[in-house]
Amino acid sequence: MKKRLVVLTGAGISAESGIATFRDADGLWEGHDVMDVASPQGWRRNPELVLNFYNERRKNAHAVKPNAGHLALAELERDFDVCIITQNVDDLHERAGSTQVVHLHGKLFESRSTLDENLVYQMEGWQLNLGDKCERGSQLRPNIVWFGEAVPMMDRAMEETFKADIFLVVGTSLLVYPAAGLVDLVSEEVPVYVIDPKLPNVRKRPNLHLFEEKASTGMVKVAKLLREQYL
Repeated sequence: MKKRLVVLTGAGISAESGIATFRDADGLWEGHDVMDVASPQGWRRNPELVLNFYNERRKNAHAVKPNAGHLALAELERDFDVCIITQNVDDLHERAGSTQVVHLHGKLFESRSTLDENLVYQMEGWQLNLGDKCERGSQLRPNIVWFGEAVPMMDRAMEETFKADIFLVVGTSLLVYPAAGLVDLVSEEVPVYVIDPKLPNVRKRPNLHLFEEKASTGMVKVAKLLREQYL
């Protein structure tokens, strides 16, 4: 029976593919205050600005490709039962070939009704505009979890974390909650591997392995180690 490998990924893994993050720029995201483009208040103030912002993110995401970090995680499915819990809204894990991906903060290529959050639609292109409506006649918004909103996939993420035989943290600062709290749910018997060029502050624990590297090169090294150690 394959060992259960649970992986928490963050912006660092997608940044290497060319997807912009905001945490390296004092809370500005592509020149915008994050609260203007990633909060319910920002949406109410200026929905057109928010829609245009995410249109640009989608356009950019269409143009980039999964990197060696994404591919290494997808290839681990041959030898491990892999579940990826990602804070990223792009689809690079899926495009790399990963089949179990839990998106904590929503999906860039989905829209949802502003009237009924259960009405979710897969987007074919990259544009979502004012006047695009759900089947009940309300404006569509990006299916993204904004600051101040509940994280509906958190319960699923916690369930997966409790099942882990091995836990990986890749390309995340562990500063954004509730996602950052997942590592604290991992049993002390479970080995934890952390990969990031700026290692996050992780409490000392048995079986903790730190790799001060980019997600791509670090993930390739850790994938090799996991196969040597657990197969």
